[in-house]
Amino acid sequence: MLRVFKNYEGHKELEELNQIERESWVMVTNPTVSELSDISEKYQIDMADLKAALDPEERSRLENEDDYTMILVNIPVVEEEDGKKWYETIPLGIFITNKIVFTVCLEETNILKQFIDGLVPNFYTYMKTRFVYQILYNNATLFLYYLRVIEQRANQVEEILHETAKNSDLIQLYNLEKCLVYFTTSLKSNEVVLEKLRKHIGLRHYEEDQELLEDVIIENKQAMEMTYIYHNILRSTMSLFGSIIDNNLNQVMKFLAAVTIIVELPTMISGFYGMNVNTKGMPFATNSCGFLIIAFCSLIVCLIAVFILKKKDLL
Repeated sequence: MLRVFKNYEGHKELEELNQIERESWVMVTNPTVSELSDISEKYQIDMADLKAALDPEERSRLENEDDYTMILVNIPVVEEEDGKKWYETIPLGIFITNKIVFTVCLEETNILKQFIDGLVPNFYTYMKTRFVYQILYNNATLFLYYLRVIEQRANQVEEILHETAKNSDLIQLYNLEKCLVYFTTSLKSNEVVLEKLRKHIGLRHYEEDQELLEDVIIENKQAMEMTYIYHNILRSTMSLFGSIIDNNLNQVMKFLAAVTIIVELPTMISGFYGMNVNTKGMPFATNSCGFLIIAFCSLIVCLIAVFILKKKDLL
């Protein structure tokens, strides 16, 4: 799907157009092959580069061609699975030509939606370099926002695990850790692109644009640091709960072993008396109170075993 936007000099309002014009922004979302072919032929953009922006496994990079500059960065997106939201990253391709800026992505993203909704100040489609840096800035801030959401969800799951350690809750922590792994990889590759942009001579840099780029780099580094911290905390939390579960299992096994010993003692004594042997050799065999005496002795033996096991902290 192609949508064309433009705001004219002297007018802040963003207008949606029916056709592509000079100094406009073309937002390409999950395009068809024919739409990509038209863009490739009319604006001399390599088809392979356009398709790269639609490959979920594509790495971030910056390439400067004769007719355009391609900036490929990873952006965070929300995926829903089994009624729960998880966070992944997908590529966003920005193609800057002499006349037009193209953005190519598999999904609609909040990063670009903010421009359409008029939430980005000082946004003009004809200021291409600033527009690109504003996209990158929104991307870094969205990473920070999702990181805070992940931290809140991790804290909620941790509180639940303090009460009851269920497999589903541990799986949630694992999935959150996996999200942070995606974020770490994407932010590192985005940082390489940002550093190249700082030295890139293919784009005209004004003083305000350069300051904006520095802000983008700072926000991206902050997101990387937060991801690293949250990842370490989450990994330590999962390790802690794993150790707690193992310890609880050991305690249960110790308790069951102790109970087995205590229960086995009267069974062993009664087993001796249940053997088919001469009653003359069995104590209390001919005594009318023999059963009570043997039961009492078994109880005494069990109490002695309980005392010894408690002293050794096995009960």
